[in-house]
Amino acid sequence: MLPEKFHSLPLEQQIGQFLFIGLPGTELDAETRALVTDVQPGGVIIFGRNVAGPEQLRTLLDGVRELVPTPLLIGIDQEGGLVDRLRRIFTPMPSARTIRQHGDLAAARALGRITGEVLQMLGFNINFAPVMSIMTEDRDLLSNGLYSRSFGRSPGEVLGYTTVYLRGLQGTGCLSCLKHFPGIGAGEVDSHEEMPVVQLSHDDLIAQDLAPYIELFQRRDDRIRCVMVSHGGFPNIDIREETTGGLLEPASLNYNIVTKLLRQELGYKHLVVTDDLEMGAILRHYDIGDAAVKAALAGEDMLLICATPERIRRGHQALLEAARDGRLSEERIQQTLQRIARTKAIMEEPVPLDLDRFKTLSDEVAKLNSKLNYVYGGTIK
Repeated sequence: MLPEKFHSLPLEQQIGQFLFIGLPGTELDAETRALVTDVQPGGVIIFGRNVAGPEQLRTLLDGVRELVPTPLLIGIDQEGGLVDRLRRIFTPMPSARTIRQHGDLAAARALGRITGEVLQMLGFNINFAPVMSIMTEDRDLLSNGLYSRSFGRSPGEVLGYTTVYLRGLQGTGCLSCLKHFPGIGAGEVDSHEEMPVVQLSHDDLIAQDLAPYIELFQRRDDRIRCVMVSHGGFPNIDIREETTGGLLEPASLNYNIVTKLLRQELGYKHLVVTDDLEMGAILRHYDIGDAAVKAALAGEDMLLICATPERIRRGHQALLEAARDGRLSEERIQQTLQRIARTKAIMEEPVPLDLDRFKTLSDEVAKLNSKLNYVYGGTIK
């Protein structure tokens, strides 16, 4: 669909493009159909609650596609390790930390390739991975949930493993999304519960957590087409005195971080998405409608609202009201539609679901796990 087609959509559908929404369950039931039809989202994200089997999942995603007249970004957090939405139907994938501990760049590339191929067969076109956090030994002691999700202890290590992983993933035609900008490895809490506060200065961030982003942004291959902004608070970069709940405004809602730092200073020109706006870091301090409007005004292109149909509808309505009363300007809307259109122009169609190939890839992961001495320690349910 050409960019000008997005610009000619009715306002309600233009605003729908801003939303990346979660679905209630495993089936395209009446509730799910009504949600997708009402919102006409730009993207859909899948969680473990939506996954019962490969054929069921592909049927669900194909059905959702048919309800939306524009091309649909369909994403998932398929990192491996603790964040593995497919483990119920596919061999659990190894964590980034396990691969780094074994010094195995070939394993990083294999993980990317297998992940991309599996996702395309299931009907996805974007993976919200890899995590770009730098997890030093000191940061490993923090309770931020990132312990096993990082590829490295230094900017160079994260850059090296990320580059190889991306070659594998993107070589299959699956898009990737770097997260969680500008880096929350130094945060002391998990943003699912509360806003992690990162006490680093601007220069420290540039030298440490932002260094891999900067290198990837500057490469000629222009591979980085999506970046997810965290809900971290950065008091040494930006403080908003008027912010409800404290002095800090989360990066995901913060113009100084999304537009000034990411877009203007670092020169990133492609798609920017929020982390899930239903996380505790946001909902403890903001109404979902206010958060959605703040995120759009900060410069975010797509807003993840991942769990609750009622909140998804409220977010959509709040954005629509902001567009109608002029707070969200026509120029701002068109900027986002342009970036969404460019992203959707390069996404590839899903490939047929081949259950024999699916089984072969699952066996490949089992062999990879054996090579890495990796065993998923949780319960598969």
